[in-house]
Amino acid sequence: MSSLYVLYEHAAGFALFSVKEFEEVSMFLPQVESSVTDIAKFNSIVKLAGFSPFKSAIAALENINAISEGIVPQDLLHFLDDFFAKLKKKKCTLGIADAKLGAAITEAVGVQCSHFGVVPEILRGVRFHFAKLVKGFTDKSAGVAQLGLGHSYSRAKVKFNVHRSDNMIIQSIALLDQLDKDVNTFSMRIREWYSYHFPELVKIVPDNYMFAKAAKFIKDRKDLTQDKLEELEQIVMDSSKAQAIIDAGKMSMGMDISIVDLMNIELFAERVVKLSEYRKRLSTYLHNKMNLVAPNLQSLIGDQVGARLISHAGSLTNLAKYPASTVQILGAEKALFRALKTRSNTPKYGLIYHSSFIGRAGLKNKGRISRFLANKCSIASRIDCFLEQPTSVFGETLKQQVEDRLKFYESGDVPRKNIEVMKEAIEAAGQEANNTPQSEKKKKKRKETTNGTSNGNGKVLDEENGDAEADEEPKKKKKKKNKNKVAVEV
Repeated sequence: MSSLYVLYEHAAGFALFSVKEFEEVSMFLPQVESSVTDIAKFNSIVKLAGFSPFKSAIAALENINAISEGIVPQDLLHFLDDFFAKLKKKKCTLGIADAKLGAAITEAVGVQCSHFGVVPEILRGVRFHFAKLVKGFTDKSAGVAQLGLGHSYSRAKVKFNVHRSDNMIIQSIALLDQLDKDVNTFSMRIREWYSYHFPELVKIVPDNYMFAKAAKFIKDRKDLTQDKLEELEQIVMDSSKAQAIIDAGKMSMGMDISIVDLMNIELFAERVVKLSEYRKRLSTYLHNKMNLVAPNLQSLIGDQVGARLISHAGSLTNLAKYPASTVQILGAEKALFRALKTRSNTPKYGLIYHSSFIGRAGLKNKGRISRFLANKCSIASRIDCFLEQPTSVFGETLKQQVEDRLKFYESGDVPRKNIEVMKEAIEAAGQEANNTPQSEKKKKKRKETTNGTSNGNGKVLDEENGDAEADEEPKKKKKKKNKNKVAVEV
């Protein structure tokens, strides 16, 4: 007869509980479900067999990170080895919540694991009554431990490189799309509203941003005189248009508007102008952010298309995991499933359709170039995601390859082989990586020479080599400083 032990991972440590007569208990699963909330009934079935507390909060975080990935941490491995070493003769089954972790424990320790049947209900009861089953624990102390570990675990999962955060790109491209819709809607409204007073202005100034600025400047058309020509010319950026506006204002067929109405139109026009200006600043911010996070994807396919791909995938890491076939139809999921349902042709492109390459390709070659472009986008996203030092060399090379492929479809000129192009790109990236630190080191060296930083013998310390003319004492001091830094970080 085998005995059942249940493993429970708490924020304070690992706990093993023995289940009495579990074969009989498993026969009465509904009764077990109803008795889980009753501590008296549950305590007669489940008893604490062993508990291994975590030594520190850092150890707890390391263990929980390993368990979340389905890896058996060393602390748990030692705990299970020591516990089951005493029960060699007995047949044991270990109840566990995660099937992936159970498979890893079976492989490492050699104990049969189970995650179904009565085990989930037993674990639910253990979770509910944990503070009462373990001596020295209270609900408050267990809650504090869970809260602390929860905060540190969430912080570790969310905390990536601050300067290469793709979350900002996702939010900014979503805001940019929303601003485009809002600015267009508001521009239509200001055109319609101001056209009651000055209908001729719509034909003279077709641009939304310029129209809002002109409406804000003109206000009442009767006040338009030749004196305002220069200021109007600065707004419209064309002297002939500015003169046409003044001439049209004299012969306009629009209705007269009260001062209150004109004030409201002016306020609304000012809001539209500010929104348009903010949209430009946001576009610049997105360009700079893409240059930091995904420079290769940016140089290959552009700011907005690259940002939309990252946003649709959820993150740059998710995009890097996608195959090229998925990147090709990313954003056309509805069309894909509709085509599969009706057994018609599947879509050839999704979000990458907005790239200039597909627009330049012929009708017959649009599918070909979209497949080739998706392949290059997949490579660029992987380089951006996993390259330690960001560089745009690979993106420019991949862009040139797409250009060559377009020429090949149009004229038949055979492009260069991919292996040759990539070798040159790797060499160029290596040279760029070597050149950048040298310039930084030279700047540091110049600063040191100007400040007069020297060692005990009066010789200037060489930071470029790190060991040029320094004595043994400064070296030891440096090591101590590094140790202190590591201690502080821990």
